[in-house]
Amino acid sequence: MGNILVKIKRFLGNKNTVTILCVLGGILVLYIGYNWRVSSATEPVRIPYAKNTLSSRHVITSDDIGYMEVASTVVSKMRNVIRASNLLVGQEVAYGNVIQQNSFFFEGDVEDPSINQGTSALLSNIQDGYTLVYLDVDLHTTYGNAIYPGNYIDLWFEGTDENRRFMYGKFIQSIQVLDVTDRDGNSVFETGSESRTPAQLLFAVPDELKSLLEKAKLVGELVPVPRNKSYSENPGATEVSSSYLENHILAQSVVVPEENTSNNNNNNSNNTTTGTDESTTNTDSTEEE
Repeated sequence: MGNILVKIKRFLGNKNTVTILCVLGGILVLYIGYNWRVSSATEPVRIPYAKNTLSSRHVITSDDIGYMEVASTVVSKMRNVIRASNLLVGQEVAYGNVIQQNSFFFEGDVEDPSINQGTSALLSNIQDGYTLVYLDVDLHTTYGNAIYPGNYIDLWFEGTDENRRFMYGKFIQSIQVLDVTDRDGNSVFETGSESRTPAQLLFAVPDELKSLLEKAKLVGELVPVPRNKSYSENPGATEVSSSYLENHILAQSVVVPEENTSNNNNNNSNNTTTGTDESTTNTDSTEEE
């Protein structure tokens, strides 16, 4: 037994032996670590998907959900994907949204059914100092229904000047589209099960531009012009882009003053008193003559 221990000590005391053992140990660690990482990266994750096309305002049930196993490395690159079915059942497809068949669910695709939706929701979400505006459109002026809620557009003005010369130019820039509706007020993009014809474009502008837009509609025609993705992702201020067109429109309209009831009453009272005084003065003058 003692001889065996001595031989082991001599074996371990050899520098070459120790070096070989360390190299083998390092290789073993790398091998185990590599296999663990590969196994973790390729381990499938169960992700819910839509078994059928789900239209806007549809309340999701378990029958609408299927499951697909996807490699965890792929899932990690999918931002905002919903991984748990309990976050979907009982939720409603967001207003104006459509979840296509076999598509994964993402945050923003669904929302609580108790949340106000439709035009009333648009009104409640408009920021202070802005006013909702409706613009009549059709399939042609929406570029074949290519203007979507969330897009930023420009409004161009079409009309004639005082010499009946044709005018066409960019009037107001950087306007965010809130919704596109048909003649019944239903969102054109609310469902994928039926085709709807656009009739109105909904957007909000600063309060001071509301009156100017309404005057422009009477003087000429407003034409929505969509822009590219970069324009929508980096919007500028919603403002008039042509003072020439603005002055042309204002020159053909009058400013309607706001009425102040209390001031009007005071003015009427003053006018009555003045009239009485003048009448009295005239009477006195007559008597003196």
